[in-house]
Amino acid sequence: MWKPIRKFLNDIHLYAGLTCGLIVIAVCLSGTIYVYNTEIREFADSERYFIEVSGSKKSLDELRTEVEKSLSAEVVGVNVFQAEDRSVQFQVKKEGEERPVSYFVNPYSGEFLANTAEKTSTEEFMGYMFSLHRWLMLDKIEEPILESMSNMELGRFINGVATLLFLLGVVTGIFIWVPQKAKNWKQGLKVKWDANWKRVNHDLHNTLAFYSLLILFIMAVTGPFWSYQWYKTGWQKTWDIYQAQTGGNPGGERGGEKSKEPADEAPVKQVFISFDQAVASSNSTLPYDGNLRISLPSKPDGDISVSKSRTGFFAKAGSDQLTLNPANLEVKEAKLFSDLPTRQQIGRSVKSLHTGEIFGQFTKFIWFVACLIATSLPITGTLIWWNKHKKKKHNRTRNTKSPLVEMA
Repeated sequence: MWKPIRKFLNDIHLYAGLTCGLIVIAVCLSGTIYVYNTEIREFADSERYFIEVSGSKKSLDELRTEVEKSLSAEVVGVNVFQAEDRSVQFQVKKEGEERPVSYFVNPYSGEFLANTAEKTSTEEFMGYMFSLHRWLMLDKIEEPILESMSNMELGRFINGVATLLFLLGVVTGIFIWVPQKAKNWKQGLKVKWDANWKRVNHDLHNTLAFYSLLILFIMAVTGPFWSYQWYKTGWQKTWDIYQAQTGGNPGGERGGEKSKEPADEAPVKQVFISFDQAVASSNSTLPYDGNLRISLPSKPDGDISVSKSRTGFFAKAGSDQLTLNPANLEVKEAKLFSDLPTRQQIGRSVKSLHTGEIFGQFTKFIWFVACLIATSLPITGTLIWWNKHKKKKHNRTRNTKSPLVEMA
């Protein structure tokens, strides 16, 4: 009974792998590099991220004033890093621009180091890696390939199909790995390096895939989240984080009645928001080492948004969110990642699970190795199939010639 089932699973594993092999190589190779996206950028362009400690730091409010005066623009947010040798990143929005630009500023001297509007060669390279990983670089093609969808949507769709086929290969692979005889199970856990290259290639495919199975499954099961809306919705509902869109009923009216705005609404007075006080209030509520991101309200009566993430080798990726009252900078609402049920923590960590940031540098290295293995699997798997194909062809040829020899 098990033999025909095993053959059926082996066929699924084979044809799923052959179908998506080239795409998986491209996606996994770019993913292997992109695991260390932040580290590569900070190493190659270290002059914008790291500075020499000298003297005492200027206050964030003082730096903000200098930035706004120098650029004649408005600061809408700031990134503050825990390390003393890190630059401060101000998000600056000029009039007429849709998105803010990040400016890297030396907190000791107030010197402008760089801004994200000026792309470096490293940023361009990592941008290509991201494009290859997400859209197979089809978004770089100006002429539309299909009339029914954009090139980016096409790349996203093909990527999603390949990822689902890879996931199918991972699931079927574990059943194929199980040895037919229990006494041979240890052979699947090691590579016989002194054998011929065909055996070594076979062992590399099976053994490396087995040791990285869990990570490969996590990467594959989270990948389609960015390819298909139905998959994204299903993921969110599965982990209890789904929130229905309210686009069809603006303002939250019921029964089709339009909400009425007060005729004589008093204008809200714009108040100055101190970054230094916002940092102090946030660290008082979240008293641990970490990096802060503060976003000022886009409307005069809006709230301040604060996100704090932990730092360290085993730091959890889940960040804590605070909402501050702009009038007195008191905490109005605190959403701590640790307070969420485990189910929701998993659901909200889809990006960290996919990229390996779930437990800081520790898991990033594991994901890096696993992604490197995933890049090799289509190659070693194709070689296994090709060697078996040649062997069968050789056997058929020999069997065809045998009767002729006997007749002679």
